[in-house]
Amino acid sequence: MPRRTWQTGTYSGMDTLVFDIETQNFFTDPGVGWDNFEALKISAVGVYSYAKDEYACFEESEIEKLADLFRASRLLVGFSINRYDVPVLNCYFAKLGAPLRLDLLEKDRVDLLEEIEVATGGRISLHKLSEANLGAGKERTGAEAIALWREGKIEELKQYCLRDVELTKQLYDLSRDRGYLFVPNQRTGELVRAHFQGSGSGLTRKRHDAKHTRLF
Repeated sequence: MPRRTWQTGTYSGMDTLVFDIETQNFFTDPGVGWDNFEALKISAVGVYSYAKDEYACFEESEIEKLADLFRASRLLVGFSINRYDVPVLNCYFAKLGAPLRLDLLEKDRVDLLEEIEVATGGRISLHKLSEANLGAGKERTGAEAIALWREGKIEELKQYCLRDVELTKQLYDLSRDRGYLFVPNQRTGELVRAHFQGSGSGLTRKRHDAKHTRLF
């Protein structure tokens, strides 16, 4: 089994990907409905590859190329990916022909939002988490991303998507380097530390299974 290398953020022999998806529609749109992932259509998928040290953004028409990238990965990192991004992508990957079919549930995953929930008992937005730890946050919202798609502003949409990937990567790197993230208290706004097990390159997994890699 490939060995995890915390210092570089990659597995020997396989890639680590940080990713985020944007969709053309949402659950609240007519004809969709909550948790109807099959009805959601991808507009953009932003990805950072540790192995290549590159950012890239894919459109819906490039799903096969995207599947090749994910197939070569061992660890997936994102923000709320288990609730949204992974189910949506899996709907697309399940429709590919047998040689290309892919199940992201078989990949190790680090979902930063879930880690925050486990550590603090509450949720937080990517924008607020980024502001607390990086000093800068998101510039648009998910609703605006859908509007960009409908207005045909594809390049702006891709920039928005990749910005989310960039913020998530920076948070992930920071959490591995120092062993914690600052999280604002929901009532007071006071910053508290959500600690990891261990610190720096000595981070260890609390749990390792096929569904989720837990770090806090």
